Amino acid sequence: MSILAREYQLSFHSYSIYAKSWQSAEANPELAPILLMHDSLGSVALWRDFPAQLAAQTKRIVYAYDRIGFGQSSVNDQSLALDFVMSEATHGFKAVLDYFDLKHFIVLGHSVGGGMSAAIAAEYPQCCKALVTIAAQYEVEERTLAGIRAAKQAFQQAEQIERLAKYHPDKAQWVLDAWTETWLAPAFKDWNLREVLPQVECPSLVIHGELDEYATTAQPQKIFVGVKGVAELQILKGLHHMPHKEQPEQVLALTTEFLADIA
Repeated sequence: MSILAREYQLSFHSYSIYAKSWQSAEANPELAPILLMHDSLGSVALWRDFPAQLAAQTKRIVYAYDRIGFGQSSVNDQSLALDFVMSEATHGFKAVLDYFDLKHFIVLGHSVGGGMSAAIAAEYPQCCKALVTIAAQYEVEERTLAGIRAAKQAFQQAEQIERLAKYHPDKAQWVLDAWTETWLAPAFKDWNLREVLPQVECPSLVIHGELDEYATTAQPQKIFVGVKGVAELQILKGLHHMPHKEQPEQVLALTTEFLADIA
C-alpha cells in the first residue's frame, strides 16, 4: 500500500520540534489521527516502519515527533525536570497539537511515552478519543531500576553510545543521561501515574510484554484498573520491552481491532 510521508519543523518557544506524518491513499480524514509518543531513548526514526504500517491498517493519519532534546529536534540545554512525564502534555505535545490544528486524536505511547500518553489523555479529555500504551511504566519498581542500571553499564562501551548518536546527533549523551540519571535519582523514586489515571475517560488499550525487563506485569495491571474509561489489557506471552518491534503484526492487529469502532 502506498503511504505518503511528510516532514515538518515547528516552533515551541526558542526550540524547534521535528515531526513526521504518514497517510495512506485510503485514509479517512474524518477519523481521529494517531499521535505517537516515543520512549526514553527513542525518536521518530526509531519507530522504523511501525507508523507507516499503523497508517495503512487503521486508515488513519499517523503523527510522531521528537521531543525536545531528541532526534532531529533542538538540543535541550537543561536537565530533564522531574515532572517531565506529566509536563509533556502541555509543552511539546501541545505545540504539535496546535501546529496541526487537531481537534480530536488518539494517543499511543511506548514505555515512558506510554506514561506521557496517559497524562495527555487526562489533560485533554474532550479531544482524546482513545489511549494505547505499550510497555508503559505505572511507577518506579526495583525491576525498572535494575534494568536501567544494566543499560547504563552497557552504554559504557563506546560503540553503544555511537549507535545512539546515529539517531540523536550531538545529543546522545544528554539523551542517555536524561533517561538513566532521572529514573535513578532518589527524588524520582515516588513517581507514579496514580493521580493521572482516574482522569483518563477515553477507552484504553494496555499492551505489555510478559518478560518486560523494565516492569513487572503488575504495572500494566495497575494502569488497566486505574483508568476511568473502559479498558482492555493484553499481556503478550514471551515478549519483552519492545512488543511493537518483536511482534509488530500482533501489536498492529490488536491496535487496529481496538480502534475499529472509534471515530
